[in-house]
Parts: sequence; structure tokens; C-alpha cells
Amino acid sequence: MTVPATPQPPAVFRRAVAALDRIRPRPEVRLTPVKPPQRLAPWAHALGAHVGDDEPELVSARLVLLHDPAGQDAWDGVLRIVVYLRADLETEFAGDPLLPEVGWSWLTEALQGAGAEHAALGGTVTQTSSARFGDIAGPPRSADLELRASWTPLGEDLDPHADAFCELIAFAAGLPPVGVAALAHRNADG
Repeated sequence: MTVPATPQPPAVFRRAVAALDRIRPRPEVRLTPVKPPQRLAPWAHALGAHVGDDEPELVSARLVLLHDPAGQDAWDGVLRIVVYLRADLETEFAGDPLLPEVGWSWLTEALQGAGAEHAALGGTVTQTSSARFGDIAGPPRSADLELRASWTPLGEDLDPHADAFCELIAFAAGLPPVGVAALAHRNADG
């Protein structure tokens, strides 16, 4: 009995994956391949991104590329990009009522700044604040922001979308613009 061969991914998907594999993020961002979701589309590819060496990390994110050769009505195309981002916040920002709008603006400004033309953009921004009690590890209080979004890239050039993903991470991590050094806190004595 012969086992059927796994079908070759469509050319449009292979080119899109190659574009994402060319991502060269700034040095503060670490990218790694991760297992993509299996049931959202016939073809999927995913990358994980992290900023910060501490636990929990300052920012963690995931970019998933989906491809359905037949397209899906909600996508308005055959490719779909899905992002998930979680960013630690200072606890004093957790209750800011404008925080979801700020988080969403990180994404829209990153897409616009990178020239990533897109359609059918949608998503959610969630802010949470947690307090730990008893014998549970971690800081007594923590706050974070989660952004979940997806959009359909217009055209097959995913380089601007990859750049927008990296810029979104930079916004969420509070990294200075490329080429600008962050100012260190000065000692009152010096």
C-alpha cells in the first residue's frame, strides 16, 4: 500500500512564506517559526516574536499566514494575515479607557507606515489587570494588553506586511525609532 504524497503548496503560498521568511527584525526582536493552526485554512505558516529576556517577556506576538485557494467570503481574497500580540503594561495604565484605541492605532499606523495595502481589517484589543494572592508565583499585580487582528493583503508582496508586524511589536514594546538611542535615566548626582 502506498501512502499518498502530500500535495505541494500552491505557488502563491510558497512566495508568501518566502517573503515572511525574509523578515529581518530589529535586534531587540527575536523571531522563531512556530506551529500554525491547522483548521483555519488548507495552508498555514506561523512565526512567533518576542521582545525582552525577562519572564514574562515584555512583548510576545505571533503572525499567521493563511491561504485558501478557494478564498473565504470574510477574507475578500485567498491570503489572510492574522496577528496576536500580548504586551506587559505598567499597572497604572491598565485602567486607561483609551488604551484599546491606542493599541489599535499601533496596528493601523504600522500598516500605513509600511505601505501594507490591505482589505477586511478587523480585530479586538483587550486590556487586563490581575492581582495575585496566596502562594502563586509572579508579581502581586500585573497588567497587559492583547491585540488580535486579521486582514487580507492586497497583492502578493508581503514584505510591507512583515515590516508592519515588526513595527507593531516595536510600538507595543515602546522601542525608540530605528537609529534613535533610548535615553538612559540619569542619576540625580551626576
